[in-house]
Amino acid sequence: MTQKVVLITGCSSGIGLSLAARIAKDEKKRFMVYATMRNLSKGEALVKAAGRTLGRTLEIKQLDVCDEDSIRACVDSLPDRRVDILISNAGMGLIGPIECQSIGEMKTVMDTNFFGLVRLVKEILPDMKRRKRGHIVVISSVMGIQGILFNDIYAASKFAVEGFCESLAVQALRFQLNISLIEPGPVITEFERKVYEEGLKTDLSKADEVTADMFTNIYLKNYKQIFETLGQTADDIAEHTLKIITMDNPPFRHQTNTLYTPMTTLKYADPNGDLPIDTFYKMVFEHDKIFNASLNFLKLLRWRSRKSFTLEKDNNN
Repeated sequence: MTQKVVLITGCSSGIGLSLAARIAKDEKKRFMVYATMRNLSKGEALVKAAGRTLGRTLEIKQLDVCDEDSIRACVDSLPDRRVDILISNAGMGLIGPIECQSIGEMKTVMDTNFFGLVRLVKEILPDMKRRKRGHIVVISSVMGIQGILFNDIYAASKFAVEGFCESLAVQALRFQLNISLIEPGPVITEFERKVYEEGLKTDLSKADEVTADMFTNIYLKNYKQIFETLGQTADDIAEHTLKIITMDNPPFRHQTNTLYTPMTTLKYADPNGDLPIDTFYKMVFEHDKIFNASLNFLKLLRWRSRKSFTLEKDNNN
């Protein structure tokens, strides 16, 4: 059986690292994984995670999704430039009041999260069309469906990703290609820790007093609890993704966290769009005690079935 070539971006840590290691370790050896990252000097963790698959079913390559030449060079280095499965994972986060964020920061998020995907697809899609075979898998987010407080720009980048893929999916069908959006909720990774730590450093001097208080005493205060309650691991996302890429008829959208699904379902329940906004507002500002009690209850249920996650770094590291 011919191995499928899998190209994955953003593999130096987090979801990308778990994806690369898990797919390369496929028991049936169905895949040849090219795990890419912008900075190869950050590949030590992946080398360790890959273990004996390195040089066999996994190779590490340089690729910067913000650089068309880098993408082309990487694809050119593959045998026959063939990519059977593209997993677009590289991304960055940004939280905080928009008054406190520069347009430059916002452009960087859009350039990485949205245009990074567009650059990859522009380079790889023509070959997939020609062969009439291929699967484009995008690590999106539930925030590509439902905006969340103080994630304005990040959510915008994921909404752009979702709209792009939804439009492209119609064309892809004509060429017998598949497109799948993987939509995790909170995931406990170094990515999220960095976003949280950067959020703590936010200069709130440009924000009004009410907004600054909302960000500090509501959003950041509940950030850890939400992630510890609803959060999945990167390995969870890797398992979901492996299942999607091995399906004969993979779905266009796949949410990985059933605890989060009721929140995104609100959007489809009201054509006016008022229901989810009103619900989130009441949860945050009017029923915060019930919201926190619900989180504690969910956390208890999950703790009984598995070890609890934490955003705090291991003190032994």
